[in-house]
Amino acid sequence: MNKVAEVIRKRRSVRAYQDRPVEEEKIEAILKAAQFAPSANHKNPWRFWVVRNKEVLNQLSQATPWGSFIAQAPLAIVVCADEALSREWLEDAAISGAHIYLEAVNQGLGTCWVQNRDSKTNRGESSEAYIKNILDIPDNFRVIATFPIGYPAEKKPPHSDQDYEKDKVHFIE
Repeated sequence: MNKVAEVIRKRRSVRAYQDRPVEEEKIEAILKAAQFAPSANHKNPWRFWVVRNKEVLNQLSQATPWGSFIAQAPLAIVVCADEALSREWLEDAAISGAHIYLEAVNQGLGTCWVQNRDSKTNRGESSEAYIKNILDIPDNFRVIATFPIGYPAEKKPPHSDQDYEKDKVHFIE
């Protein structure tokens, strides 16, 4: 099995992290992978906010009802996109997020996609507005997702061939 296929199979949603910092070179490798993602017309509308401050991570953990585990991560990357820069800003940012996911796994780390776009906090306010306020993100950016990143505190098996659902594939020949 090639390395890319191995990383894809190992990719699992990780919601528990060791109390251990992530090395700078691993963070940089993840950010490079995110920026090497393809984008429509090479507009690259994405921007990334890297958060290591524990107080801010705790605030981010309250941005959605299902993101409480963000507070335990050593860092999080918030993926945003400038919707004025590209009509395909959402797709471009989503591909960039997938690159974050896969490179985190490649670096021996874990993460989980925490949806922010069109989400609400427990208090019913916009998750995007809440995060923009915390991180001082300009109005022209949309907040797509938050990726808490760290060394996994839980062990999950890789995906296997049994996870492949052939009935969801349709060939037209």
